[in-house]
Amino acid sequence: MTRVDFHSQVSDKIHYTCRLIRKARAADCQILVLSQNAEQAQILNKALWDFSATDFLPHVLIEDPLAAQTPVLIASDLNRALPHQDLLINLSQSLPDGFQNFQRVIEIISSEAQDADAGRQRFRLYQQQGIRPSHTVATAS
Repeated sequence: MTRVDFHSQVSDKIHYTCRLIRKARAADCQILVLSQNAEQAQILNKALWDFSATDFLPHVLIEDPLAAQTPVLIASDLNRALPHQDLLINLSQSLPDGFQNFQRVIEIISSEAQDADAGRQRFRLYQQQGIRPSHTVATAS
């Protein structure tokens, strides 16, 4: 069964996601990040290049020809074949299609009211599917 973790009260979803990706790559995870839209995907793409002077986080947008060989993929939808299904980081406000195909899902929820409400709804939807999501309140750093 898919493990689902909620990280809430995140002040900067892009920076927080960069930190999570760095940590997951250190554990040799393959990662798919689901963005809210194409604009957020591009912002994350740029942020990963600028995130750290000492860390290289190899990533591409999912439509890139190198997606099958790249450990970090960024997508604004999951309507295609996915080259790996280890970790899904969800930045969108929707329950990801096919989330149950991933070993783990991390839901990133900001402190904005609309995002928090959508997160609560997804938490209940996971519970209705027999999943017991964990919850972590993000810490600033």
